[in-house]
Amino acid sequence: MKIEFTKMHGCGNDYIFFNCINHDINKPEELSKSISNRHFGIGGDGIVLIYKSNKADAKMRMFNADGSEGKMCGNAIRCIGKYLFDNEIIKKKNVTIETISGVKNLTLHIINNLVSSVTVDMGKAEFLPSKIPVKLNGEKIINRKISINGEDYKITCVSIGNPHCVVFQDNIETLNLMSIGPNFENFPIFPERINTEFVKVIDKNTIKMRVWERGSGETLACGTGACAAAVAAVENRFCNKGEDIYVILKGGELIINYTNERILMTGKAEKVFDGYIEI
Repeated sequence: MKIEFTKMHGCGNDYIFFNCINHDINKPEELSKSISNRHFGIGGDGIVLIYKSNKADAKMRMFNADGSEGKMCGNAIRCIGKYLFDNEIIKKKNVTIETISGVKNLTLHIINNLVSSVTVDMGKAEFLPSKIPVKLNGEKIINRKISINGEDYKITCVSIGNPHCVVFQDNIETLNLMSIGPNFENFPIFPERINTEFVKVIDKNTIKMRVWERGSGETLACGTGACAAAVAAVENRFCNKGEDIYVILKGGELIINYTNERILMTGKAEKVFDGYIEI
């Protein structure tokens, strides 16, 4: 069976996109594991399926490279906006996308009749531990000291549609995430595993981060992770609420604006190539 796909990325966070508006794909978990492999497959951080929706203009499902399904993906959802507009499936600047984490509103920024960047309303930040989830007491986990494998860390936990743990450190460039990342991801207090951001504060409007994503390992970027990092920076009083925060990732930059009502994420969406694969 030949299936067409489009390789796209946001800040280097690359996914393989399938148009499932008129047909479905069986066993997407297994497909993601096989074709995400960068040596024996197409290569990517996972796959994204685009469906019809009864609640929005389109629906997305995202599967990580290990086959696990993600509830939300900030970089992938921007690329969906570009895919729908550039392929003339939806020809408007304001688009809604259904996700497992709810319907998200996108504003497309157009140059020469192609989408250049996208602003996504990511909704409200969730701090209640039981809804993140994280097995710690209190109404919020802000700058909470914990010990993981004998090392002490101060963590801030937040859900941006999926769970995140943010750690502020100055030495993020030299961290061995291949060792540290899995320790966080599989730590028992995170029952659904965790995405972990290691963040360095540059100034009150600029932060730099590296991310270990559950199911994918270290990636060049993470949209929800950038949102979580910006939210944590505000909650820890490094940055100001309601102001644009520039988040520097290994694959590019995102602009995050966090208020009590919503989180806005703005960044590029880029197409790499079209192709087909036999399965």
